[in-house]
Amino acid sequence: GDWSSDVCSSDLTGFFSCPQGRFCCTTTAAMSISAVAAELPVFAGPARLPTRWGEFRLYAVSEPHSGKEHAMLVMGEALDQGEPVLLRVHSECLTGDAFHSRRCDCGDQLERAMAMLAEAGRGVILYLRQEGRGIGLLEKVKAYILQESGLDTLDANLALGHQGDARQYAICQPMLDFLGVKAVRVLTNNPDKLDALSPWVNVVGRVPFWGEQMADNAAYLATKQARMGHLPG
Repeated sequence: GDWSSDVCSSDLTGFFSCPQGRFCCTTTAAMSISAVAAELPVFAGPARLPTRWGEFRLYAVSEPHSGKEHAMLVMGEALDQGEPVLLRVHSECLTGDAFHSRRCDCGDQLERAMAMLAEAGRGVILYLRQEGRGIGLLEKVKAYILQESGLDTLDANLALGHQGDARQYAICQPMLDFLGVKAVRVLTNNPDKLDALSPWVNVVGRVPFWGEQMADNAAYLATKQARMGHLPG
């Protein structure tokens, strides 16, 4: 079937990834498309996202096999010209990002990333819906309770029967492809994240990236370095 860059009429059946337009959709007549395409992420956007740091372009990304809905924040133009793009791959942390918890540095990292992209005038944040290093909010709260009994952030997840870090990054490939990003400088201290990205995009460098350290998150940050391989800031 034909791709359309306009919102389809009342026989709209779905949105699919397509580089040509804001929305990529098929009509009933076009549903002979291969079943493989139904497993492709669905993109909507861009929409304006004015913030205290500047105006970003916001995209929503639906991952069919998991049902998760991720987001992309984009600053600047011409991301597909080959010049390295500042990239932050940020996993959802409701407690830090929305409630400003001091148990971690996640919310501070997200705000720092937005500020740095705005200052640079160019960059991308991939916001992935994988709360609690991939275990979900319910299990994360259980892990918090275990931490209050003396376990660190790693042992708490393990005690609940989870991996220490269950996050996955495969969705980053179609997200970056959609934007045309070929080379990145990654805002991270996590070498596993660099390893996960490197098969899909040219990782030309790392920008050391810690949030603010304070009494409430000192043990958490120390565990990430001592036991989870995170690099110094």
